[in-house]
Amino acid sequence: MTIVTDKSITKKEFITVDFFYNNAKKLGKLNLLSENPDLERKITDQNLHRPGLALAGFVDLFSFNRVQIFGNTEVRYLNKLSSDQQDKSLRTLFQFSVPCIILTGKNKPVPVLLELAKEKRVPIFYSPYNTTKLIYLLGDFLDDQFSQRITIHGSFVDVYGVGICFVGKSGVGKSEVALDLIERGHRLVADDVIILTKKGEGILIGSGTEIVKHNMEIRGLGIIDVERIFGIRAIRYQKRLEILVELEVWDDKANYTRTGLDEKTITISEIEMPYIKLPILPGKNITVISEVIALNYLLKHYGYDAAEIFKKRLSERISDKNSNQQRTTDYFEHDFE
Repeated sequence: MTIVTDKSITKKEFITVDFFYNNAKKLGKLNLLSENPDLERKITDQNLHRPGLALAGFVDLFSFNRVQIFGNTEVRYLNKLSSDQQDKSLRTLFQFSVPCIILTGKNKPVPVLLELAKEKRVPIFYSPYNTTKLIYLLGDFLDDQFSQRITIHGSFVDVYGVGICFVGKSGVGKSEVALDLIERGHRLVADDVIILTKKGEGILIGSGTEIVKHNMEIRGLGIIDVERIFGIRAIRYQKRLEILVELEVWDDKANYTRTGLDEKTITISEIEMPYIKLPILPGKNITVISEVIALNYLLKHYGYDAAEIFKKRLSERISDKNSNQQRTTDYFEHDFE
């Protein structure tokens, strides 16, 4: 089964300064300083830039399409210049279409900066955070906005704190398994359409869509609102994807793992994660098995692998030629219930 196709991968080409300001102003405690700014300017790069060299006149490698950060170095450099030199230095910067400028910490803008910003309609913001902290906070926000977004179809549930996504052919019972897990106290992240966003080098975060939210389609019943039926404890808006479970109708000719020693993985956006193919047939309790999948994952995470322990025990027994098949206990006490 193909989980991800080229068409299911999207990435933003830009965000506007207005979007950036409205969504990151609380995060970075941003305040707008300039008058009549053009907030429709485009940010096309997720990285932030400190334009020290550009202020000094070297613009050959100036990353002008990024958010510009004025920290201690930039402001102190400007303060050491005369008014004419400040004007020349900043005009060199403003000849490029920079999206916006953010001053950090206790730094105050030199008057000519605000004058030129008004003339060029460049937004100037201020943040009380120091440069290092602000770059960390806003860098994470911008990284999230410009990350690859992967759309897959399935049911995404938080089971004992483990993010399990159920995929499979239409009508195989993904939503029904998710609904059963919700009834048992677990939490729905998304159903049908799941949007995965790469965070960092080894993490995929999944969420639902604005339209579907926490609604589910149950065949034969229709659309239900999980939050309204089961309450706020039954949902969450985002979760790290940790296990992919493919549900399929039992196939006598297929090979299914029986020991767990041949653990399979799948790679999504260069991130490898456990992949389990789970056959469905009458009498098989997929919900309980899903809970066991989550608990077994947690055990492995904390260093206990039942399959490896069993393999080791079996190898030791085989190597001991004098051993016979033993009971789990050497002596049955007077307990005949």
